[in-house]
Amino acid sequence: MGTMMSRPARGAAYCVASVLAMLAVRATAADAMQAPPQVHPKLWPKLRPALARDPALEARLDSLLARMTPEQKVGQLIQADIGSITPDDLRHYPLGSILNGGNSSPRDDKLAAPSEWLHLADRFYAASLDAPGSLGIPVLWGTDAVHGHNNIPGATIFPHNIGLGAARDPELIRRIAAVTALEVRVTGLDWAFSPTVAVARDARWGRTYESYSESPDLVRRYAAAVVTGLQGKPGTPQFLDAAHVLATPKHFLGDGGTGGRDQGNNPGSERQLRELDAAGYEAAIPAGAQTVMASYSSWQGRKMHGNYELLTRVLKGRMGFDGLVVGDWNGHAQLPGCTPVRCAAALDAGVDVLMAPDGWRELYVNTLAQVRSGEIAATRLDDAVRRVLRVKLRAHLDTEGAPSTRRYAGRYALLGAPQHLELARQAVRESLVLLKNRDHLLPLSPHERVLVAGDGADSIARQSGGWTIDWQGTEPNQDFPHAESIFAGIARVVRAAGGTAELSAAGDFHTRPDVAIVVFGESPYAEYAGDVPTLEYSPGDKHDLALLGRLRAADVPVVAVFLSGRPLWVNAELNAADSFVAAWLPGPQGGALADVLFRAADGRVAYDFRGKLPFSWPRSPRPPRPDGAGGGAGLPGEAPLFPFGYGLTYQDVGYVPRLPEEAAAPAGGG
Repeated sequence: MGTMMSRPARGAAYCVASVLAMLAVRATAADAMQAPPQVHPKLWPKLRPALARDPALEARLDSLLARMTPEQKVGQLIQADIGSITPDDLRHYPLGSILNGGNSSPRDDKLAAPSEWLHLADRFYAASLDAPGSLGIPVLWGTDAVHGHNNIPGATIFPHNIGLGAARDPELIRRIAAVTALEVRVTGLDWAFSPTVAVARDARWGRTYESYSESPDLVRRYAAAVVTGLQGKPGTPQFLDAAHVLATPKHFLGDGGTGGRDQGNNPGSERQLRELDAAGYEAAIPAGAQTVMASYSSWQGRKMHGNYELLTRVLKGRMGFDGLVVGDWNGHAQLPGCTPVRCAAALDAGVDVLMAPDGWRELYVNTLAQVRSGEIAATRLDDAVRRVLRVKLRAHLDTEGAPSTRRYAGRYALLGAPQHLELARQAVRESLVLLKNRDHLLPLSPHERVLVAGDGADSIARQSGGWTIDWQGTEPNQDFPHAESIFAGIARVVRAAGGTAELSAAGDFHTRPDVAIVVFGESPYAEYAGDVPTLEYSPGDKHDLALLGRLRAADVPVVAVFLSGRPLWVNAELNAADSFVAAWLPGPQGGALADVLFRAADGRVAYDFRGKLPFSWPRSPRPPRPDGAGGGAGLPGEAPLFPFGYGLTYQDVGYVPRLPEEAAAPAGGG
């Protein structure tokens, strides 16, 4: 999704988002003066639908449409955030769907108990059926379950997508998605706004960690696995049953190619758009994806929320997508001539549901007026409503009953269940990438005296990143039931074997340790808040490098564990460490790193490194050439330091020569 904030989280961040939206509208208005980019639909793949046309379902949709009033039809096309709508509002405004944004929760309490989510789902459900003239089709609730059911304290939260991309394990990804769907169902919700299938190619983008890889082939395999895990396999009894939820591949189309800018412009050719950016959709739609989210971004200057050629002729036409297209958070407002509360252009282009978090009342009134005046054609209105209702009926929303009566609802022991947490720990172990291992320092003996340093060593937020409990991922450790920090995991393994583990963020010690593990990296961020001008790690603040240097100067062997949502230029830090691990954003089960870093108590290697780089690693502050995108893509950039697919095991020679610590040329702006 896009910028998601509930009432208490607005203020400065919301102002920034508003300014960005205003600038985007101005830029797009200027672009609109130019000829739109050419699209050749016949160049796009013609996909086979996952679900055959069901005449009985279509006949029922015909009957429903014939009985619906304009007010009811318009309501199905508008989605409100729970931070600005109450269940009682649905008795007066027949909206078809709601969502909880990244900072929205029952009673505006981000630590609300799972039972409160389920109770609120029941209230919205009942209110949607109590509306005058209700046709028995209840409201649909969507949530950003992007690395687990990550808005719910105590739910299982997995590594972010970039780490899962390093694991190269589609079956693991399918199982993660299935667990996520089940835990979403526990709280009574129906719809997950995932997976992100962007093929990110410039890590300066603040959403890079939401991308599985720069490789379209890897994204394609993962897209199918996630959609199948979330929804179940089409044609089987498990498809959209009580254990599964609606999936949402996002953001259509091209958000990974915007030059490192969130909500930016993808200037690539149509061939690049098709071969790189569309890869995930070519797999997700045949896997049965029922919803797709439109992107904030533009292609060749034209905003995707208003791109009829791609949304309608390509996605719904050539690709055969018969589900619904949902807009992003007020994404329609960025179109020329549109505002958050009035936008026929997005609907005309092919967006079926306008995400209007807090302006939904005015948008409803204005859209109804546009329907009555003919500005929005009746045929387009009916097509959009049909798509919404088709998805709802395929998801059995009309027959499932109230959320609390469904099979897994209220089974709170499933949230963070031991088997789910073990799956998260497996994902952590598989996602780690070993970049350097001088003199085979790793694996470590658990019998030694171990110093654990760095300000990321005992921080669940730092190891989890954005979209974790709240939008920007800034929660303290106590807000994470079932979590294990990296230090806690190290202490568990070492102390069980008779060694000692001491925590000192500053790296201080009285007795010289046998080895130091320094855990450092990026602070949490989400979306545009994570955009950076260069790939230099922590410019202007080199305290992590100084810590590594002090330990090396004291003749202490150093293992660097780097937490980040992207590959960054860390040549100096690589030079200062004996071993260097790219741990990405492993999530609340980050303590599982210790299972790989250390031998078992009896000296065996229980877990070796198996992760491979999902993105090319930069040799300078400039973005490297994304070699994983394929040699035929014609993409710019210098050769990477470590190529796509690089990753050592304990059997490999882990020598890395001393790296230059000065950029060869100015890094440039972002």
